[in-house]
Amino acid sequence: MSCHKKAYITTPIYYVNDIAHIGHAYTTIIADTLARYSRLSGLETFFLTGTDEHGQKIEEAAKSRGKSTQNYADEISATFKNLWDDFDISYDKFIRTTDADHIKGVQKAFSVMVKKGDIYKDTYKGHYCISCETFFPSIQLVDDEFCPECGKSTSIVEEESYFFRLSEYQDKLLAYYEAHPDFILPKSKRNEVIRFVEGGLQDLSITRTSFDWGVKLPEEMNDAKHVMYVWLDALMNYITALGYGSDDANMDFWPARVQLIGKDILRFHAIYWPAFLMSLDLPLPTHIAAHGWWTRDGEKMSKSKGNVVNPKEVADAYGLDNFRYFMLREVPFGGDGDFSQKALIDRINSDLGNDLGNLLNRLVGMSGKYFEGKINSAKVATYHQAELDEVHASLEKLEPLLYEMQIHRYLEELWRPLSVANKAIDTYQPWTLMKEGKEEEAMALNGLIAAILAKVAVMLYPVMPAVCTKISQALCFDIDTATWQTLIKESALLQPFTLEKVEPLFPRIEELLLEQIEPIDSKAETKTEKKPQTQEEDKTEGIALIGIDQFFQTSLKVGTVVSAEEVPKSKKLLLLQVDVGEQVPRQVLAGIREWYSAEEMLGTQVCVVANLKPATLMGLKSEGMLLAAKDENGLCMIRPEKPKTAGTPIG
Repeated sequence: MSCHKKAYITTPIYYVNDIAHIGHAYTTIIADTLARYSRLSGLETFFLTGTDEHGQKIEEAAKSRGKSTQNYADEISATFKNLWDDFDISYDKFIRTTDADHIKGVQKAFSVMVKKGDIYKDTYKGHYCISCETFFPSIQLVDDEFCPECGKSTSIVEEESYFFRLSEYQDKLLAYYEAHPDFILPKSKRNEVIRFVEGGLQDLSITRTSFDWGVKLPEEMNDAKHVMYVWLDALMNYITALGYGSDDANMDFWPARVQLIGKDILRFHAIYWPAFLMSLDLPLPTHIAAHGWWTRDGEKMSKSKGNVVNPKEVADAYGLDNFRYFMLREVPFGGDGDFSQKALIDRINSDLGNDLGNLLNRLVGMSGKYFEGKINSAKVATYHQAELDEVHASLEKLEPLLYEMQIHRYLEELWRPLSVANKAIDTYQPWTLMKEGKEEEAMALNGLIAAILAKVAVMLYPVMPAVCTKISQALCFDIDTATWQTLIKESALLQPFTLEKVEPLFPRIEELLLEQIEPIDSKAETKTEKKPQTQEEDKTEGIALIGIDQFFQTSLKVGTVVSAEEVPKSKKLLLLQVDVGEQVPRQVLAGIREWYSAEEMLGTQVCVVANLKPATLMGLKSEGMLLAAKDENGLCMIRPEKPKTAGTPIG
């Protein structure tokens, strides 16, 4: 960190062909976390997000809705900005590619490239995908027609075009990748980019004449029929937002520390963007960081499939900070994540409720019972230096993990001090210390727990700002750069204070709160039973009781698996045909592939929930659910002890 005095963090600018979904929220939450930590650690920080509003796809989307292109772009852009404002995203600028300053900056960049000799005019003929706004060579097409990126049909387009001499930058890019192995994160994506570039770069068509909705060429080009290629226009936002081409007011923030993108736009950001910057004689960003997709039931979310998860609905139902934690903790950066309400509830109840929230409640209970809420850390080091050393060893590992985009590991490591704290209570037992008259030791233990909670709250603040502010208020300190310096960097403890009582931070959630985004669980009730967390040892999970009549509404039958095969492109699903005593077998999709092969399932008997509404997963119909049990040792099927006739009722 010592070489960085400023931090410039960017999201991609989001394309205004549809409203924001959970993938957009994921990118933006990561960027917000990085920006909040940068500010907390004392860096002058600039955080950019915004919307990409030009191109043929936008023009056609507006026309199909009977709206002017600008009005349509205004409406969709506003939905993104409003969502980020609702999510308290701490951006410094929200840029739109229809902004006058942006257009001016893009035109300046075009002029600079022309003067450098990197742009020339010619005629282009090729396969063009309107959806991706991209030409593809015929060798890359699927079945000689379909786009390799989105699968939609391409069309042959021949038009006059200006070209960027991308081929001239092939060797320069390869040399840069070699010299900067952390330029592309995660590193697994780096090899993918290198292989593409080594395959040969062709000059890039960077203007269009077939539509008008885009940035016009600079006036000195005297060529009004051309508009700029949407990706040239869009990529320049990262510098026009800092004043490039206008006042250069914030260009001292360049180069960016981290530029966050989805893996589907890696080629544009890891090849085209650095080549454009080299042409402009500007330094390259420190990191281009590409995350994976969020899927649902193993499929990429799309509006056409009706499986899109609305991030605001999730945040409203489960809490914004809880949603932020889940998104960042659940999936290693770069990998794909499968959204599940059950997984989200498990994180809230376990990681947040049991480990963090219950620790604060235990401290409130102990300090209130024995010391009227007063906490003094004077003797913590005397009795608990080993615990402090363990805590500080974990804290020292955190910052590099964050900027290396290993955010799930950042949170894993941050949870270790909480384990130290909970273990200390169980080991030293303050109630026993008080019975033995060891008040000084009991106070030191309270001081240790308070210090650990404070330090965790400071480092968790970028991920969960609202929750950590509540913790800091309870512990009577402010989360700011000064406390980051003293508590984290200088390993200091809290000054004497009187603990403020606080409501349980994470009331226990017992059932799914959003039935509509888990259609496979169509019988789940949309309610929650909230239980206060206890101050001492009771962590027993509550059970929602039902009547016998409710139980018998579920039809359970013995089934025999008569056919089993793997579902292509899914790591989790097996496609089973199960005989449940009906005229034809039931088709059931089961997420058990990690534990059972198709061969192992064939001919075996299973227990089937036979009256679930059919669900569609990865385009395949599923007409039931298998019963299984899962714990830390894995998953096993629930089966009849002895063979039974297919269709035998269970109950």
